[in-house]
Amino acid sequence: MTNKKESTVFLKIPLFHAVPKLELYQLINELPLENFKEGEYIFSEGEPGNSLYVVMSGQLEIVLAAGTENEMFLRHCGAGEYVGEMSLIMPKGIRTASVRASKDSRVWVLTREKFNECLQRWPYLAYAMVEILSERLDSSNELAFHDLVAKNQALQKAYDELKEAQAQLIEKERLERELQVAADIQLSILPDVLPDTDEFGFGARILPARQVGGDFYDIFELKDHRLGVLIGDVADKGVPSALFMARAHALIMAEADIGVTPAEVMNLVNTHITKLQKSTQFVTVLYGILDLKTREFSYARAGHEPPLIMHADGSVERMPHSPGMAIGLWEPVTLDEKTVKLSSGDTLILYTDGMTDCRNPKGESFGLERIKSKLSENPKQNAQQICNTLLETLQTYQDGSKQDDDVTLVAVKAK
Repeated sequence: MTNKKESTVFLKIPLFHAVPKLELYQLINELPLENFKEGEYIFSEGEPGNSLYVVMSGQLEIVLAAGTENEMFLRHCGAGEYVGEMSLIMPKGIRTASVRASKDSRVWVLTREKFNECLQRWPYLAYAMVEILSERLDSSNELAFHDLVAKNQALQKAYDELKEAQAQLIEKERLERELQVAADIQLSILPDVLPDTDEFGFGARILPARQVGGDFYDIFELKDHRLGVLIGDVADKGVPSALFMARAHALIMAEADIGVTPAEVMNLVNTHITKLQKSTQFVTVLYGILDLKTREFSYARAGHEPPLIMHADGSVERMPHSPGMAIGLWEPVTLDEKTVKLSSGDTLILYTDGMTDCRNPKGESFGLERIKSKLSENPKQNAQQICNTLLETLQTYQDGSKQDDDVTLVAVKAK
């Protein structure tokens, strides 16, 4: 039996305001009580129902699409409020939402039979219920409107973000196409086929750190049974260095064609670049002339890595060198000039510092000694095989770690 204190909760329900207190106490005592633990469902959306529930204590929550990713909270019901009335009014008594306890709760249960009995005893309950349902309908409509506005705003935001992402994708594709064109232009600057003479064989490999890079090389014919051998490394990477590389390469080729010495070529090119240059870029270069008759290689080195000589017996030495500076910094340029005679079986190896500076996953650089060691293992390989082996060894050592700089190799082998 419900005590008087518990009954006062029922008296607060607007639906029963007009019912005389003594009669209402009698009704309350006739109603069964049920207990629900937190999270327990009183009823679920879509199932048939034949009872109205009045909250004595605790709290219930009304939700749509309960337990799904589209679950939507409608409202809470505390002491003195009721749920489930729609199943008593609707013809088939189908629950239009789910109700579960958001706290441990105790509720009175008013069945369809008992509700019909109440309507016969107190017909004005029907008007009170219509009034309350109208208020709830207005509240639900307002909630649905605000929810629709919020969803429209979210949809508009998602649409705007999609448009922005599409624009970024189009711009990315445009840049990628331009980079590919730049890469094709850069490759066109490099020689398609290396010369092969009775006296010497040649090899080369280049591995840019990005789609386009700043390294370059060339081997080209000069007058009087001579060949020009060139390798260069522009500071920085990417499109700006590739543009600077193209300029430096063109200037070197133009001056080399006149027939002057490597040092004179370097000085002329430095003069051109320092006059034209409006940025902080510079390039290290090694340019030499190989005499096919005397087998002498005379070169000028502008801040570039000194070449290596691998002899026929597999021993490797680094060419003696003096200080030099890169082209494009200032005038006059300081150069390192040397001449070396290549004996039968000797191989001249030119490389950029991307080779020695390349690091493995532990952060250890490849270094000069590893180049020497790998060279000495295969003294009988031809020039191209030497370049291929060195680059494959480097990539194995790198083991997937980020490549920070372009790598270029050129080999000249005396037959």
